[in-house]
Amino acid sequence: HRRNGQASHSDVAANLSRESTKCSLHGQISHQTDDSRQQSLGGLSLMKTHEILFQTLSQADDYVNGEQLAQELGVSRTSIWKAIQRLEKDGVVIESLKKKGYRLLSGDILLPEVIASNTQLTVTLNEECHSTQLDAKLGMEAHKEGRSLYLAKSQSAGKGRFGRDYYSPDQGGIYMSLHLKPQLPPAELPPYTLMVAGAIYKAIKNLTLIDVDIKWVNDIYYRHKKIGGILTEAITSIETGLVTDVIIGVGLNLAISTFPDELESKAGSLFEGPCPITRNDLISEIWREFLHTDIDELVYLYKERSLVLGRTVTFEQNQQTYQGLAKDISDTGQLLVQLENQEEIWLNSGEISLTKW
Repeated sequence: HRRNGQASHSDVAANLSRESTKCSLHGQISHQTDDSRQQSLGGLSLMKTHEILFQTLSQADDYVNGEQLAQELGVSRTSIWKAIQRLEKDGVVIESLKKKGYRLLSGDILLPEVIASNTQLTVTLNEECHSTQLDAKLGMEAHKEGRSLYLAKSQSAGKGRFGRDYYSPDQGGIYMSLHLKPQLPPAELPPYTLMVAGAIYKAIKNLTLIDVDIKWVNDIYYRHKKIGGILTEAITSIETGLVTDVIIGVGLNLAISTFPDELESKAGSLFEGPCPITRNDLISEIWREFLHTDIDELVYLYKERSLVLGRTVTFEQNQQTYQGLAKDISDTGQLLVQLENQEEIWLNSGEISLTKW
């Protein structure tokens, strides 16, 4: 896994696609201003009417007239009405007023073409997804190329670490898995989980100015509640001893308003009210940071935002419970804990609990 160059914070911010108005799709650029919309047919032809309509409404500051929409998109008023219905079916809330037009109130849809253009990844959206990890594994078995991102608007069988169920409603959550082909010995493998966690922190900070925290080894927290998790799986060739494939799964609660009773006290969202960014914005920014930020910086951010360093933690090992002080995290993700008897041990993986927040 190599960097394609090292972008500074300012470079990334400058290239931020907050205005998906510039949705450059496979080299074709669509540019919008307040009073005009120029479409590149070569790129936007890949997008359906309801997707282009969502882009238009999400970038508008006020109501957009239906007649004007039909003219600008080159479709009939009936097509606009059907596209509105499709968006509402997907959970997007749109206000309609006579003589004023349409205005987006909440919700979004996933736009794989936009994300592919922003990240230079191959992006696939599965509308009927059991698990994005499973989609990535099926893609791997079908010999699909690496640098492939698998998305879902929801998952019927999402899993986290240790095979636990992962709550995946169809609005407000991000569910994705990236398939890479590192072809490296295990000892040379980059610390993917740390890197993705650092990229998630940096992407959220870039787009929202919010500081999230990271709980060893793979959880994202905000205001003492878990809002995301990372699941990294690797496959090693018996013949060569090389790690041939890595699948990095990410689940992130961007704007989920309600949780099942058993999760209510533990799970949270980045936003509980109106969400100022779309899932497309955050997905794009996470993988841009992952691919283009120096590994050392991502690992530094992982440690800097650690919830556990300097705190007392408890963990189980060989069916025995231990307690100690979390002192350090290695560049490969191991946690150094000083036990009550002053013995120091490195934890490679597993569950830890904070004694106090």
